[in-house]
Order: sequence, then structure tokens, then C-alpha cells
Amino acid sequence: MAGKPPATDPVQDAPEVGEPQHSAVGLPAITHALRISQKQMGVRRTALTLLRVNQKNGFDCPGCAWPEGDQRHTAEFCENGAKAVAEEATLRRVTPEFFTAHSVADLAGRSGYWLGQQGRLTQPMYLAEGADHYVPVPWERAFDILGEELTCLDSPDEAVFYTSGRTSNEAAFLFQLFAREYGTNNLPDCSNMCHESSGSALTETIGIGKGSVLLEDLYKADLIIVAGQNPGTNHPRMLTALEKAKAGGAKIISINPLPEAGLERFKNPQTPRGLAGGGTALTDLFLQVRLGGDQALFRALNRRILEAEGAVDEDFIREHTHGYEAFAEAARADDDWTETLRATGLTREEIENALGMILDSRRTIVCWAMGLTQHKHSVPTIREIVNFLLLRGNIGRPGAGVCPVRGHSNVQGDRTMGIFERPNDAFLDALEKEFGFAPPREHGFDVVRAIRALRDGQAKVFFAMGGNFVSATPDTDVTEAAVRRARLTVHVSTKLNRSHTITGARALILPTLGRTERDLQDSGEQFVTVEDSMGMVHASRGRLEPASPHLLSETAIVARMARRVLGDTSRTPWATFEKDYATIRDRIGHVIPGFEDFNTKVARPGGFALPHGPRDDRRFPTATGKANFTSAPVEYPTAPEGRLLLQTLRSHDQYNTTIYGLDDRYRGIKNGRRVILVHPDDARELGFADGEYTDIVSEWTDGSERRAPGFRIVHYPTARGCAAAYYPETNVLIPLDHTADTSNTPASKSVVIRLEQPQES
Repeated sequence: MAGKPPATDPVQDAPEVGEPQHSAVGLPAITHALRISQKQMGVRRTALTLLRVNQKNGFDCPGCAWPEGDQRHTAEFCENGAKAVAEEATLRRVTPEFFTAHSVADLAGRSGYWLGQQGRLTQPMYLAEGADHYVPVPWERAFDILGEELTCLDSPDEAVFYTSGRTSNEAAFLFQLFAREYGTNNLPDCSNMCHESSGSALTETIGIGKGSVLLEDLYKADLIIVAGQNPGTNHPRMLTALEKAKAGGAKIISINPLPEAGLERFKNPQTPRGLAGGGTALTDLFLQVRLGGDQALFRALNRRILEAEGAVDEDFIREHTHGYEAFAEAARADDDWTETLRATGLTREEIENALGMILDSRRTIVCWAMGLTQHKHSVPTIREIVNFLLLRGNIGRPGAGVCPVRGHSNVQGDRTMGIFERPNDAFLDALEKEFGFAPPREHGFDVVRAIRALRDGQAKVFFAMGGNFVSATPDTDVTEAAVRRARLTVHVSTKLNRSHTITGARALILPTLGRTERDLQDSGEQFVTVEDSMGMVHASRGRLEPASPHLLSETAIVARMARRVLGDTSRTPWATFEKDYATIRDRIGHVIPGFEDFNTKVARPGGFALPHGPRDDRRFPTATGKANFTSAPVEYPTAPEGRLLLQTLRSHDQYNTTIYGLDDRYRGIKNGRRVILVHPDDARELGFADGEYTDIVSEWTDGSERRAPGFRIVHYPTARGCAAAYYPETNVLIPLDHTADTSNTPASKSVVIRLEQPQES
């Protein structure tokens, strides 16, 4: 049994494994992107669509939130961006006949990859209580069903309104406006599961929960540190920026438990050297840190900076910071090299080499992603990075600062628009003044608390504006059981996903326009806006004909829902908002600082930058009025003998829960997803050969365990004592209550596991 794959889904559970690659992109990326695009869209549609991606008069890529420069290449997209566009602009269709042929139980037994490959949804679909098939439903009846459920709840807080990161600014603003006029702050979003730790740490330390750098800052930097991030797969266009920074003289330190091909060498497909030559070596120093050892690493670096003569920017600290003395005292007292090396898995020489590069740099940027944000101690880790930058005056200086790299396009914009379960009083006051109703002040549910509320019967209606909630969240069995307890589940979607198969007593699927499609309303053709990972706001204009005449825009769906649910009691001009999105932008400009005269600003090609006090003039809107140094005990996860620390991650053919294909080309994995990457020495010590199959069992301090069966062992050069496997397949291993302190983000990057021989089915 140990040498054979389990009989579950042989299409994706019997992977082929080769050697990992040591460079990224190049001609293979172009070939792969075009092959998938032409398969989904055809040759002509591929050319017309891809040439509009990320152009000033085109549409924003529905993939990641990496920014565009002012000067843009004709092909301003990456391989994974092309995949995202192809999935949305596909010629495949999911019609009512499809749902007649497939029961909900049948669909629930299919893989997420299979569901996504079926194509675009074309009509609203309804699952009645006790029914086993979705059936088509007119839009008016769909809104009546919504109204029936939302108006009969005992409290507005029994409804949950979830938002994915791809919702436009206009739709997100209306969505939160509706929820608050309805009477609840239950507005969880995908930020709760990714960069909430960043927002928590940055708001406390610098006063704003966003990064402090613009794209041009990367080109002015002396040193760029990339920690807990794999840009070659998750943000491939970042590699172009790193290459340009290298050409300007910048050095790069990569910190990660896994060596990532894109950070080793980048073959830029927009240059002859990238296509036919050797490309550009990006990383000058690779620190292969143990999972969760980043806080210990930055604490050790900070301690050495304090000791180095002339290294501390005393003028900046005196004028712009608070809490330096307490931080410095705690850091100097924490001087145990043995503990540092145990926590990080690094050598003293490696850390001292990094220190030398840091002291040689006047302008330093630290970039990070979910490798840092999804640990129990993520918030103190990011605070320690802020300490690291403050020590040398590297916030509010050109070419320096904090750079949390967001995932989905407009995930940052949604939060700016008010998609947040814990809004501040200033935002609610502005909303009340503009729209004439009293918004609720009590904090609502984040993602984890929303699942608990559904589980415990405290929430009865779940409405998702995009996304794949069931697959994105932790503790899969608990989450699915919780969702099934709802009276009604509603998903605004472009394509099928697993969340449509795990339903409440009743369910609606509301099909919506995609970014690529023309949005024609009563006042004429509309555009929407998005905010990228660096606080730039710009327009997005779809050009394709909609996949079906029965689609509504997200903005129209929210406006019609609000009219049905709120009725004549609402003074908000929902019908006007639906007809003309410029009227929404006018009201956004009255409520949210930085958006004054929104329509004029966004008419500029390339858009505009939102104000950022720390970046713009070293103004820190914190409680102290200054940037705050912090100190916290160094924490790091440990695993007992015979156990490993597991992190979840994405494959290269994946973006969040969307599976574009079954390959992870850079890691040498083909035609499969149920793999676990383990260092060869660790695997041998645990008694597993490369190619054997194992069940992954997570262990918890309360004595509970969770099991993910049937994963192929892949010998891989990860950090010793650490392992990695793809989500959502491993979300089942992570308990709902295993979350980061302060941010409540699921801590899926430090899970204690053991490997067992597969159980007999």
C-alpha cells in the first residue's frame, strides 16, 4: 500500500516528479501561458484580450495586486495573469442544462480543478430546500428569496457578508454601505486570512496598515529583503522590478524555508537576454530559515545594528519615533546565539553576512507575504521588521520602507472602501454624515468568527461577494458543517467552485460580469476602479461581450439587493448608483480621505497615489503621533522528535483556491497536487522513501488530531525539520482556533505533523 497512490482521484493524485528548476519565466512561461489561453479562448480572442491586460485604457488583471509603472510593455502581464484572464474570458459555459445533468452531490464529489474547468456561469441558479439539483431562477425571484431571508432574521447580525479581493472599489463601497444600512458590521473578507497580521502590526507601529513604498522606490533601493514570499509564482511581474533594481545596483536577500526558482534567476521574457540568454541572478544571499524563525532572525539583526558604531539613525529616532529605549533594552538583553540559531536554522556566519549587507545599505526595503503573516506570532514578527527599518531611518526615505505584497487584485482597495468588521469611528461618522443613517458601532465577525457563528447557529444567512469561502478557510470539515447549518447561502460568482456545492438549506448562485467584460448600464458604458498593493488607484475597463445576456455586474447586484431588502425606508439612491458608477465615486470622495474629486483624479492615465503619511512626510498617525518601536518575547514553533513543521503553499498552476492546472513546473511536479515536500534526510529518518505515499496527521496541544490522506512524498531541499504541501487540500489539518495572536489569521504556516503509512480505505 505504501508504494501506491490511493484510489481517490487518479487525475491529480498520481503526480510525476522531476528535478526542481533554478530559474523562472523565460520562453517556457510564454509557451505555457499561450497554450492555456488559446485552449480556453481561441487564438483571436487570446490576442485581443491579453494585449489589454494592465494597459492604461484596458482592464486590471484579475490575478495579483502588483502595480504597473507609468511606462508599460505591450504585453504587461505574466504567465499566471494570462491564466487568470483565460479562465475568465473562456468560451466554455455552464448552462442550466449542466445543472440538470449534475446533482449537488455529484458536484461535491468533483475536484476543484474539474469544477473550475467547466466554464462561465450563465444564469442565476437556485437550490430549494430539500432539492438535489440547482434550477434556473429569474433575477427578480432571486432577490425576493434574499429579501425573504434577510427581512425575517431576528437581528441583522445573523447575516454575514463576505468579500473576495477581486471586487471593485465601487462594488465594495456599495456592499459595505448596504450591510451597514441593513444593520451589521459582519463584513469578513479574504484579508482576514492573508495580510491581516500586516495590517495589525503596521497600524500599531506606523499608523497605517499599508505598505510605505511605491514601485519607483524599488529602483532607488540599495538593499531589498524578500521574506516569506515566492514572487516567481505568486507575483511574477515583481521579478521584472527586482531585475531593474539589480541593474541599478541593489542587492537582494531572500529569506524562505524553500529555495524558489524565481528568486534564484529570472529570465525576462520581454528581453533577448531573458529569452535566449542566461537571464539575471537575483538573490545575492539566500537565508534558508526554519518555519517561523523570522522574528528571531530580525531580532538578532536588530541587536547587532544597535551594537555597530554609527549604524543607528539617532536623528530620525529622536524626531520621529517613540519607545526606542524600551525596545533597545529588550533587544540588548536578548543575546543568546544558541537560541537564535535553533530558532532560525541558520549559521552565525550567514546572519553576519546579512548584517554586513544591511550596514552597507542606506536605503533598505523589506517585502513579505503569507510566509510571514500566517503564524501564531506573525504580528510581533512584522513589528520586529518595523523596528529593523526604524533603527536606520528606513521609513519615509526614498528607496526604503515596508512592502507587504498583497495577493488578489483590489484586496487592498476593498479594505480602503470599508470592507472591515472593525471600522473606526471616523469612517462611520463620515458614512453617517453622507448618507443620513446611523451605522452600527459594534464590531462584527471576521472570517474565523463568522465560521464559529454559523457553526453555533448565531448566523443564518451567508452572502459571498466572489471567492471560494469553503476552500479558502481552515478546518475544512468544521467549516463545511457550519455552512450547511445556514438557512441561505448566496455566492456572487463568475465560475463554479466548491463553495457552490456546500450549501445551506437554500442556496443561490448569482452570476456576474468579469473584469474583462463590457459593463453597459442605463447611462452608458461603465468602468470600475481598483487599488494595487502600493496604494495606486486606477480605472479598469472591460471590452469583451458578456459571457451571457443574463449576467449582472456586482454593483448592480448589490444595488438591486439593497432596494429589495431595505425598500422605501432607505434614502440611499441605489437605482442611480446602478445606472451611473460615477455617482458612486462622487460619494466615495465625500467619505474616504484621499478620494476627493475622485472622478477627475481617476481620469488621469495610470490613476493616482493615495496619501500615505509615513511615506509622504514622515507623519505617523499613531496614538503617540510617532512611529512606535515595540518589544515582544521571541517566539518560534517547535516540533517534537519524529515530527515536522508543515507550511501550506500554492503550486505554480494555482492562484489562491483557483486551480489552473495540475503542474508545479518550478518545483518539478507534474500532473498532481497531493504531494508533501520533505528534506531527503528528514524523510529517511522518518522511514519514507521518495515516491512513497503517506497520510499527513496534524497534532494539537489539546490532544486532537486531523488527517489528510494519500500524499506522495517528494524529497525536496526545504529547511531541515520543515515540510510543505498545497492548500486547499491541507486546510483540513488546521483547526479553526489555530490563529495568529491579535490578527486572528489562520496560522497555516506552522503546523506540527507526523507522517503515517496510509490507512486502508
